[in-house]
Amino acid sequence: MRRRALLLAAALAVTLSPPARAQGAEGPVVFAAASLTDAMKALGEAWRAQGHPLPRFSFAASSALARQMEQGAPADLFASADEPWMDYVQQRGLILAETRRSPLANRLVLVAPADSAQPALTLSRATDLAALAGPQGRIATGDPAHVPVGQYARAALGWMGQWEALSPRIARADNVRAALLLVERGEAPLGIVYATDAAASKGVKVIGTFPAESHPPVTYPFALATRAAGNAEARGFLAFITSPAAEATWTRFGFGLRTE
Repeated sequence: MRRRALLLAAALAVTLSPPARAQGAEGPVVFAAASLTDAMKALGEAWRAQGHPLPRFSFAASSALARQMEQGAPADLFASADEPWMDYVQQRGLILAETRRSPLANRLVLVAPADSAQPALTLSRATDLAALAGPQGRIATGDPAHVPVGQYARAALGWMGQWEALSPRIARADNVRAALLLVERGEAPLGIVYATDAAASKGVKVIGTFPAESHPPVTYPFALATRAAGNAEARGFLAFITSPAAEATWTRFGFGLRTE
């Protein structure tokens, strides 16, 4: 009798095990912009809690990730911090265009170290950023040559009529999180980053938000990689992170929701 009970318990344990894990399935490889790090990790855990294998994330500048895909890196899903880099991989046939969607928005902000005496201000064309940074101070942001946050920053500074003067004083980081770190450490008195990254840091404070008209809209396109056309886990995770079930997580981390 005892043996029969044990066998029944073992059978039930096998039956109730999550199917994906029981089959040894691996989570999809997700290439995601650095600014998505915290929210994407939280959504990955939520996806795993539903019985799926944990996605394997690679976070970096969208430009770096797009070029890695071009060189053959095995990404199943790409989440970019701007439309041009998604266009880049789409033009090369590296994503399934029909799966592309842009569910998120963000804002561009000016930050200073948390202990800075600089008060909050309203950014406009009349704001003298060179004076705010000081005689030798630099402004940290992503490299405007290829990193999305830096390209948004360049557009905003151009709108202000200050790009030419400030270009030599830009501390060009590999991605938005690296730019944020320069400000946190006090290595740059000012930084131009996304509002979500600023909110995630205790080492900086937001002193101004760039007007929406000063730069192209900050949107996040997601798409399934061509190589993952038959990957049910990748398709499922993309559907999950763009579904109403994920909205509370995105908003908790400060992202705006877009209706396409």
